[in-house]
Amino acid sequence: MVDFFRKKGIVFEKFTKLDLKKLGIKKRLEIYIGLDTHKKYYVIVYVDRKSRILLKDAKSYEELVQSLPVKHGFRYKYLLYHAPLCSKAKEYLQEVGWRVDAIV
Repeated sequence: MVDFFRKKGIVFEKFTKLDLKKLGIKKRLEIYIGLDTHKKYYVIVYVDRKSRILLKDAKSYEELVQSLPVKHGFRYKYLLYHAPLCSKAKEYLQEVGWRVDAIV
């Protein structure tokens, strides 16, 4: 995943994975928080599953990021996925400021 951002020219000073069990989240995804060299915060939601990511999933990801216990806002929000993605879900996420990319 770090290679994905390195190819885009983004280098992180800090890159940590959140423990979802401590937050009471049972979803099958991974959430990372990164701080780049320009002091901008990133939140990365990584989804790896066989079933399609639907609009309701996209809305739940947005709610999840809004509810994270952090004292700052995120400059960039990324959804990195290895699953089929519904076009409506992709459109919704892009409308609310997410960057959506497939990981191969």
